[in-house]
Amino acid sequence: MAHYAENRKARFDYEIIEKFEAGIELLGSEVKSVRGGQMSLEGAFVIVRGGEAFLINANIPPYQPKNAGADYDPLRNRKLLLTKKEIAELAGSGKNKSLTIVPISVYNKGRKIKVEIALVKGKKKFDKRESIKKRDTERDIRRTLKE
Repeated sequence: MAHYAENRKARFDYEIIEKFEAGIELLGSEVKSVRGGQMSLEGAFVIVRGGEAFLINANIPPYQPKNAGADYDPLRNRKLLLTKKEIAELAGSGKNKSLTIVPISVYNKGRKIKVEIALVKGKKKFDKRESIKKRDTERDIRRTLKE
């Protein structure tokens, strides 16, 4: 399983409540671009509208910029493929204003490209400070154990 893109900032900025795996509807050239590792999930999020889920603001540049059509939009909305039950669950939790849905990573499963999305809650400033402190102490412990 190869990871094509990861949203590292999401793990720092948000507290993950629940994860989902979704397929993503892409054009052929977009698939090549993603497999080439050119996708960026920074600032991307998921919305649920009309019984469908969409990935918004994910940047997939054209695979061959000179051959891309003039109307190609790298930030276009892309449909996520989830079951009706999962979409209903996400839509129900989306009504809670403190929760957001963000993509965590993009990877392949067999020949298919999948997106791991998560239902998240924003961290407060002191939570982020705690995360930094915890990460630093774990790093120090690993260093001392190596020596």
